[in-house]
Formats: sequence, structure tokens, C-alpha cells
Amino acid sequence: MPTPETFPIEKIFVPTKQKKAIKPETVAEIAESILDIGQQAPISLWRDGDRLVLVEGLHRLEACKALGETTILGVLVPAELAQHKPQLAERPEVEAERIKMARLKQLRLEKEAAEAATAGLKGAGASQAQRARPAKGTRDNPKAAPGRIVKSKPKSLSDWITQQKGSGGRY
Repeated sequence: MPTPETFPIEKIFVPTKQKKAIKPETVAEIAESILDIGQQAPISLWRDGDRLVLVEGLHRLEACKALGETTILGVLVPAELAQHKPQLAERPEVEAERIKMARLKQLRLEKEAAEAATAGLKGAGASQAQRARPAKGTRDNPKAAPGRIVKSKPKSLSDWITQQKGSGGRY
């Protein structure tokens, strides 16, 4: 086990992927702990030329920065160990979170599909209602002129004769 050393904070490079994982509430908790009892666990670094690259301990590093520290306790690990750091997918808590997010995405997609199907049924009902509307010019049409009645086309000769008698027409 390498022995902990003190490293200047400004010389430590934090990879972009790690920076995205910063949780301010965790940094605040660690900063409080460092104020109370000091830094208990060193961060892990590896040397890449003249710069130090953070392997593990992002929240401890950020807590020290927030407290105005210029140095931090850390250990240098060989580059081989730093490169073989377990990938996020290998960690059980990250895998559980990934599964949870996939399930939530599936539920959201199912909900959207159900809403689209419901909207499609409502749209189909509206188009059927449009087909069932009475012909233009009938009494049910609010745009038709008042008092104007358009007679329906007779279906048989006897209907036509009855229609003609009622209107005073001649047959």
C-alpha cells in the first residue's frame, strides 16, 4: 500500500467525465467532516508526465477546494491500476440506477403510446361524427336560412306524389 503524501491541489487534473459526477450536497458533507476531524482518506492519483490525474476522491478534492486548502492528502497509484479502475457499469449501485432509468423510460414510452392511441380514437370518433352530420340546408344546419326547408329527395314515385300534393305542386 503506497504511503499518503501531500499534493498541491492546483496541479491535480480532473477528467471531464468525473467532473460531471459532482454532487454539491456530498461536497458540503465532506467539507464539514474535514473541518471537524480532518481528511481521513487520501485521494488516489497517477502521474501523467508533469501533471497529476485524479483517479478517485473527487468529492474530497472539491471539499478541500471549497475550504480554501492549497494541498490535499493523496496516494500515487501506478498507471496500470489507474487505467484498470472499475468501469461505472461494473459497480452495482450504478448498474441498479441504470436499470431503474431504463424501466422509467419504458414506462414513459408506454404511457405516451397509450395517450397517442386514446387521442387517435377520439380523432376517429370526431371524423365519424362529421360523416353523420345532416346535409347542408336542412333544419339542423344553423347556417341555413330561417324558414327555408330543403325537402329530401323522394325514394319512390309515391313519395314524390305525396311531396307534390303537400307543396301544392302539380304532378
